[in-house]
Amino acid sequence: MTSVNPVRLLVVDDHAPFRAGLCALLAAAPGVEVADVAASGEQALALLPRVQPDVVLMDLAMPGMGGMEATARITADSPHVRVLVLSMADDDASVFAAMQAGARGYLLKGARRDEVLRSVHAVAQGEAIFGPAIATRLMSYFAALGAEPAPADHPFPELTVREREILALVARHLTNPQIAERLGLSPKTVRNHVSSIFAKLQVADRAHAIMRARDAGLP
Repeated sequence: MTSVNPVRLLVVDDHAPFRAGLCALLAAAPGVEVADVAASGEQALALLPRVQPDVVLMDLAMPGMGGMEATARITADSPHVRVLVLSMADDDASVFAAMQAGARGYLLKGARRDEVLRSVHAVAQGEAIFGPAIATRLMSYFAALGAEPAPADHPFPELTVREREILALVARHLTNPQIAERLGLSPKTVRNHVSSIFAKLQVADRAHAIMRARDAGLP
């Protein structure tokens, strides 16, 4: 996104001081626009048709309709709107419930400014993104599954050779910039390949792609 077409944000958090600080942080950054704020899931849903955000920054623990239900409603009714969770909760149940509800990313409150902005732009472009602490938990979870993959001479024949190569690197938890550097590709090219992989495998995000890759025995 550029300053000409900034990412429109709806910030949803019931804690007024935190919400104000977050909005101040975002308002000073190029390429984003805080279109409105909400203090509950109900308010977020009511504002959505008028605000038309690209990304909703969603807290989970709120009075009334919590962020989890609001996320599920938003992603079901407005699939073009991306939800990025920004929460204090770092337990496995919250992370996976948010993913199941359709969240495209999950950050912990206290994330650095550049991490929040990078995540906002990533989910706006269709990527799934998780903060370092959450990514570590996901890695531990998948490593603990311990399932033996079924042997396959040519896993995912629907993918091109390059796409299989990139999927294998995704399965090793490399980020798009790391993949781009390793393969000598532009970040945009890698993003396009990753989007194509998600579509062909019919998965919604990186976590599910990793599961498919590991089940197929990709190294």
